Amino acid sequence: MPPTRTTRTQRGATKENDENAAAPARMTRAKAATLNVDELAMPTKALQSKKTAINANPTRATRSALGDVSNMGKVKAAEAKSKPPAKAAPVSKAGPVSKAAQPTGIQKKPTTSRAPLATKETSKKPEPKRSGPGSIGSQKRKAMNPLSSNAATKDHTREDGEPTRKRLLKAVDDEKKADVKQVGASRKESAPAPAPMPVVSEPVERYIPQTAVVLDLEDIDDPLMVAEYANDIFEYLRDLECKSIPNPQYMSHQDDLEWKTRGILIDWLVEVHTRFHLLPETLFLAVNVVDRFLSEKVVQLDRLQLVGITAMFIASKYEEVLSPHIANFRHIADDGFTEAEILSAERFVLATLNYDLSYPNPMNFLRRISKADNYDIQSRTIGKYLMEISLLDHRLMAHRPSHIAAAAMYLSRLILDRGEWDETLEYYAGYTEEEIDPVVVLMVDYLARPVIHEAFFKKYASKKFLKASILTRQWAKKNAAVYGIDDIHLSLDEIA
Repeated sequence: MPPTRTTRTQRGATKENDENAAAPARMTRAKAATLNVDELAMPTKALQSKKTAINANPTRATRSALGDVSNMGKVKAAEAKSKPPAKAAPVSKAGPVSKAAQPTGIQKKPTTSRAPLATKETSKKPEPKRSGPGSIGSQKRKAMNPLSSNAATKDHTREDGEPTRKRLLKAVDDEKKADVKQVGASRKESAPAPAPMPVVSEPVERYIPQTAVVLDLEDIDDPLMVAEYANDIFEYLRDLECKSIPNPQYMSHQDDLEWKTRGILIDWLVEVHTRFHLLPETLFLAVNVVDRFLSEKVVQLDRLQLVGITAMFIASKYEEVLSPHIANFRHIADDGFTEAEILSAERFVLATLNYDLSYPNPMNFLRRISKADNYDIQSRTIGKYLMEISLLDHRLMAHRPSHIAAAAMYLSRLILDRGEWDETLEYYAGYTEEEIDPVVVLMVDYLARPVIHEAFFKKYASKKFLKASILTRQWAKKNAAVYGIDDIHLSLDEIA
């Protein structure tokens, strides 16, 4: 009785699962691609599962891309030489069919498998894996190097001598050196002759009295003190302060304003400045902005406070690291003006001043003179109070900031009995004792008269400022007659 179909299928499965039996020829994707689609038969049974297909062929073919690096690969290569290559058997209807063998309706072009590192001669024995010259990494670098020549490729096959990578790097270095020499020679030919160095004239030194001590030489090694540029900086500030002085008679063209009204506004700005804990430079710049603006424009009385708060807002933006918010300025003015009005006034004031805020602050000159005074804290604190008198007393408006700073330091040292105004102080202040005397008289006259600016007086009556306002007022009352001031019972408003 002839065997049935089921029996043949079982026998075939038994041979496939038998480990000692010879493995059937496996249909690869490359072979299947070379066949014609019409020659492949459509399988009549369902494909086997992935597990069954794996178990059906436990022995896999070696990957030609990596080469034969194991002993098993050598044995298989020897067997392949002795045995002729087996022809591909036709796929049975019941056997497993790979995905490449299924008809898809698309004719594939015959392709060949890539073996980039395989040798051309099949009879040549595989070389052992090496990590030195001649390994896979060195071959890749050689193939990618565009500067490698045919001679270098021939030398690659030699095993003795210099390593390949060193030879290649040496050839590249030689080519680079040759290019550099060629470029350097061409540059030398085309480059013009070097121009002679310009002769720089030495700066003209400022006149120094014979007995004056130049203290800047002590700070020559300190980069923060910039002793090399200090004299030039202050000479520039002295030239600039002439342009920033307001008109000392601008009240003559103001219809609604008086000097008394202006004093009340500045006294209120001093209080605002103290409440916001701003820098001294901010107050001096704000008052200068107010006076320069009033020198150009006519302001009504109900808009004078807006001018003052706007000037303080501008000065705080210019001098402070963290300026107070505009809402704080609106609140300090008792909400008399909106934020939009303050911003609009800010634009109008800056446009009137032509956006020129380069005001030589008297605090800079006071610190310069304090260097010659050995940075005495008492004389400098009292000097600050005397210097701020120029903000409230309109009679000092016509004098330069450097002149006011020199007079403040001179009167402060005189009140504290710190000695005479020697030539070192004269050199750093820039004014002699005779030049300072008119400003000192105006300061003593203000101190000896009754107090009319309460906020300013209370500010310097605190311990923080060494009670400078109280101390100076007591001294001025005693020495007013020396300066020819007899009517000390009259206030400044009565004199005006």
